Amino acid sequence: MRVRSRFLAVGLAVTLAAASLTVATPASAAVSRAELALRWAPIHYQDVDATGSHALGGKADHITAVDFDGNLNGRDNWDHAGASVAAHAYYSVVETSTHWYLTYLFFHPRDWVDHPFFETEHENDAEGVLLAVERDGSTYGALRGAVTVAHSDFFSYAPAGSTWTSGRESIDGTLRLATSPHDGFSHPVTAQEAKGHGLKAHPQYDINGDGLVYYPSTVAESPSNGDDRDVQYKLVDIFAAGGLWAQRANASLFASLGTFAGDTTGGCGSGTFGCSANSANAPWGWDDGNDLPGRGEIASDPAKLSAEYFTIPGGVSRAYTYNPYSGAAAALKEAARTAPPTVD
Repeated sequence: MRVRSRFLAVGLAVTLAAASLTVATPASAAVSRAELALRWAPIHYQDVDATGSHALGGKADHITAVDFDGNLNGRDNWDHAGASVAAHAYYSVVETSTHWYLTYLFFHPRDWVDHPFFETEHENDAEGVLLAVERDGSTYGALRGAVTVAHSDFFSYAPAGSTWTSGRESIDGTLRLATSPHDGFSHPVTAQEAKGHGLKAHPQYDINGDGLVYYPSTVAESPSNGDDRDVQYKLVDIFAAGGLWAQRANASLFASLGTFAGDTTGGCGSGTFGCSANSANAPWGWDDGNDLPGRGEIASDPAKLSAEYFTIPGGVSRAYTYNPYSGAAAALKEAARTAPPTVD
């Protein structure tokens, strides 16, 4: 059986040129975390499957906000899926003296299936990617590596020309970059499969027939149809006031630390093998049980994870200069110790 691992639209203040989405930061100015997140946010391919009653004509594969239905109740998201498909993605930035670590999360209200006798489905789905950016003295740094979340497995990548090579884990492929027509920057390209929404570097997953191509932005567009190849998604800071991290103890949204609340109402599991409750995770709950870093450390201790996954010339600093996750380190470790294994 597979159960897949998986955020509240809040304001994101980013200074932009009025006529375009180009980040307007002079080279001499310190870049803000919001600008940094916008600069490196993925161009994101999303495969769409419109077949079956749980697909909602394809809308079940559209990314959206955790509070797309106007509330922070994780247990009614399956029921309300499709109410809004305005595109959002969530990010967090943590820092050391040597690197920036950017985590991005893409949320779907449903993890669904169309093979009823072989698979389960569940309410809420949240998978994503960690990007490691070296602070090389340039305004936005140099992208060195990425680790993606595909169900209960992590996959590592490096862009062409990166100085990072395989470490304890072998690099799984090259991280492709492409230029966004909306800001002129070269962005990493990621992709999610339909239904289960595992995430890898493009083209290890790709659009098969209908699909959406999302571009990072400060506005949330809704796809015009299930085959819209230019949709802008709004970036939302996980650490913002009232944001996902602030809501981590909200029992309506989270069943436990790092695990979204989800039940079997609204037809989840109907006509299929079954529906699993409380089966999607926030970044501080993401885990590849076969690797050394602990649950959630892809977001909360990304320097540790990077040092495990990659061989890095000169190493990385393990001392964080900005890391709001670290304030709850003890609770995160205890949650990791007591959490049941996640299967996806």
